[in-house]
Amino acid sequence: MLYIKSLNNLPNIAMNLERNREVMIENQLRPNKITNSNILQAFMNTSKEQFISDDKINICYSDQDISIKDRRGYLKNLHLAQILHFADIKNNEKVLHIGGLTGYLSVLIAKLCKKIYVTDNDQSFVDSINKNFSNNEVANGKVLKEEFSEGLKSKGPYDLIVIDCPQYNFNLDLLNQVNVGGRIVYIEKINEELSKAYKMIKYEDNFSKVFLFDVFSNFYLTKKEEGFNF
Repeated sequence: MLYIKSLNNLPNIAMNLERNREVMIENQLRPNKITNSNILQAFMNTSKEQFISDDKINICYSDQDISIKDRRGYLKNLHLAQILHFADIKNNEKVLHIGGLTGYLSVLIAKLCKKIYVTDNDQSFVDSINKNFSNNEVANGKVLKEEFSEGLKSKGPYDLIVIDCPQYNFNLDLLNQVNVGGRIVYIEKINEELSKAYKMIKYEDNFSKVFLFDVFSNFYLTKKEEGFNF
């Protein structure tokens, strides 16, 4: 079994993983119109293998979902890149990432924005994100244990809110935590297998909702019967 902590003693494996990361960018991201140099550089400089269990390291750069715990995990690399692409993050913006897992996407976002707040309702994930922020020298991020339904009102408003795990019910009240002109990028679960990614933009008195891309995944943020309670 391959352990993450042993990578420093196995330079050939580390080199292979770096090469796999390059191939992922060239074969999965660029052909699908992910060409922003800042996004590509963030992927290239972030070792995904640090964020997953050792038994999944061999698939971390492949074109598939990676389960982390229960029905939550990381979507395909392309979908994560599409989220960043459509979010159009600026380096002076404040971002809220709801449902940070172990922090992989959070670290990518942190490299693109001025300040990121990350929430998760699982203390083990909060601890993992903090550890991975430290390991990746993220100085502009803060992690808090919060229920997904709450957002993070105390630190808002935000220029962008990202929810990358599919959810059965989206809370429109989260728009109250976004600046005018701000965005929410989220994934709405349609059925067990199909979800759709959307971007909302807030205006003075209303908002727009734009379809982005389909997501085929059995992940979900909360069970359908639970939904969000507000």
